[in-house]
Amino acid sequence: MFIYNQNIELEDLGEGVKRKILAHSENMMTVEVHFDEGAIGAMHSHPHEQITYVLSGEFEFTIGGESKIVKAGDTMYKKPDVVHGCTCLKAGVLLDNFTPMRKDFL
Repeated sequence: MFIYNQNIELEDLGEGVKRKILAHSENMMTVEVHFDEGAIGAMHSHPHEQITYVLSGEFEFTIGGESKIVKAGDTMYKKPDVVHGCTCLKAGVLLDNFTPMRKDFL
């Protein structure tokens, strides 16, 4: 029921990207993703709905062929199977929410 961030280790995904799997159930999942400046979230798609909240930093996101710069406090919605990715312009942290949960992350 309670997930304490301090008790979760960062998983190093390589090339300046790390993540923490936070609360999750079969129906939803929250993931914290840390980016070093210049790190890239490769273009990809998945069958999950996703909402991303920018906790800190600055990113250039491309979603469905449209690119925009986002900063702390901004939010993005990604429909299932839409190609998306980002480049981190200033080191930061994203909070990703998925439905259903990403079984491939566990």
